[in-house]
Amino acid sequence: MPVPDIGRRTVLAAAAAAPAALALPARASAAPARTGKPRLLPGGGDLGPNVLVFDPSTPGIQARLDEVFKQQESAQFGTGRYALLFKPGTYNGLNAQLGFYTSVMGLGLSPDDTTINGDVTVDAGWFNGNATQNFWRSAENLALVPANGTNRWAVAQAAPFRRMHVRGGLNLSPTGYGWASGGYIADSRIDGQVGPYSQQQWYTRDSAIGSWLNGVWNMVFSGVEGAPAQSFPNPPYTTLATTPVSREKPFLYVSGSEFRVFLPEKRTNARGVTWGNGTPRGTSLPLSQFYVAKPGVSAATLNQALTQGLHLLLTPGIYHLDRPIQVNRANTVVLGLGYATLVPDNGVTALRVADVEGVRLAGFLIDAGPVNSPTLLEVGPRGASRDHSANPTTVQDVFVRIGGAGAGKATTSMVINSRHTIVDHTWVWRADHGTGVGWETNRADYGVVVNGDDVLCAGLFVEHFNKYDVQWYGQRGRTIFFQNEKAYDAPNQAAIQNGSVKGYAAYKVGDGVTAHEGWGLGSYCYYNVDPTIVQHSGFAAPNRPGVRFHDLLVVSLGGNGQYEHVVNDTGAPTSGTSTTPSTVVSYP
Repeated sequence: MPVPDIGRRTVLAAAAAAPAALALPARASAAPARTGKPRLLPGGGDLGPNVLVFDPSTPGIQARLDEVFKQQESAQFGTGRYALLFKPGTYNGLNAQLGFYTSVMGLGLSPDDTTINGDVTVDAGWFNGNATQNFWRSAENLALVPANGTNRWAVAQAAPFRRMHVRGGLNLSPTGYGWASGGYIADSRIDGQVGPYSQQQWYTRDSAIGSWLNGVWNMVFSGVEGAPAQSFPNPPYTTLATTPVSREKPFLYVSGSEFRVFLPEKRTNARGVTWGNGTPRGTSLPLSQFYVAKPGVSAATLNQALTQGLHLLLTPGIYHLDRPIQVNRANTVVLGLGYATLVPDNGVTALRVADVEGVRLAGFLIDAGPVNSPTLLEVGPRGASRDHSANPTTVQDVFVRIGGAGAGKATTSMVINSRHTIVDHTWVWRADHGTGVGWETNRADYGVVVNGDDVLCAGLFVEHFNKYDVQWYGQRGRTIFFQNEKAYDAPNQAAIQNGSVKGYAAYKVGDGVTAHEGWGLGSYCYYNVDPTIVQHSGFAAPNRPGVRFHDLLVVSLGGNGQYEHVVNDTGAPTSGTSTTPSTVVSYP
């Protein structure tokens, strides 16, 4: 598959757009304020001006959808953030086109409670048919009956498709079958065919599909009814019958006139959707148990709410932090809407979690600030060792960005110290385009570091870090699907030299690890500043029987840089300008 000469993702300048006041107020029960020092914060409340709530009788829905899309279509690094919420019922003739930082969600307990006779569309007209930058948008908890029988969802990273029922087919490519670099589907049913076409890689988890059309480099399935059979590398399908452990993302729904948050229960050896018999299994919380945060609130206030025993609902917008958000209580929920964005301004860590069980972090973006942060997200303190197997912490649709929207720096983006943590879909990205981008300008040496034992990453996207993208030191770790690009902008071979080794592996398992397993892992290089750079391997790990990999690939995009091997000293080098993957089916 060829690569455009200008680079897979070219530099864009997207103007920040002011939010439009389009909202309907959301009703919720609010606990009365009480006296004391400090004054207790109330739970519940309205969801703010950038959460638009529709019901089937709402006039002018299409016009409002179009207005948000017009603002957000090309605002890749803008400040607008929106959540589009549809109450249960049937909606006819809609086409919800989704731009940047826009989430569309149904408000039923099952996707089939909210049916759109029409489409939820992502295409790439704004970028001349190239879908490789269609980031930061999502569709959740809806049933679609596509107007022409097939819904188009041409996305790249950080664009989850969750709890969706497509009563037809799903086309994952842009109009014209241009470049595409996604993506992620979970807990969804697609009655017809899924056609990835030009999508380079994809991960589908705990779902049901009618059929799957093709694969380019790396198509991974776990717990998917109707998935194609294991056949990597030709076709490049990696298929696991079940997902070892999973717990679906918390979601907002309505019960009568009140908002609640549903918390799906953990599943082991999961397969298929959670909602096949209607109501999913789990528990729910009233909105009155959440502090409904608005942009402009201080980190101190967020921490006060957590200390009071409230959960956090982050409404759409940008939150500047002068200290970490500290989650100390077991079973705390931090749920973002519309890509709520946390920015540490003064080199602090954005969010820290204590070594407690059952925390759920979901649906927000962490954007590194101009002062270097040693870390951006920490799940558990260093040395955390408690057994959380019965009730793990989950990190879901939590995305990290260093640079792009402005100068940003962080030594390490995400650190997982707590045992049994489940990272379910993340994109951790050192920006390769936008504002504040350069080898030292948005310096970020390490992407994800896993120190905790028994951690599972399902849908792990980590790209462009100055040194290691992933380092894994915990025992018995597992990764299902990994997508990586090495940093484009390395100035020369010396800049990436790792002692006597040429380059830092994309995925490094620590020398002391005795048990680790990965399925469907890919690393790509596009060293366009110095195409003569040589990377020894995409993957590095101790060579022992308990450390196992299945279905690995490395590929040089158009010959801009080369890999000598796939994993350690195993696997053929990439070949010239062919953009043909070098693969290893099983290691060791």
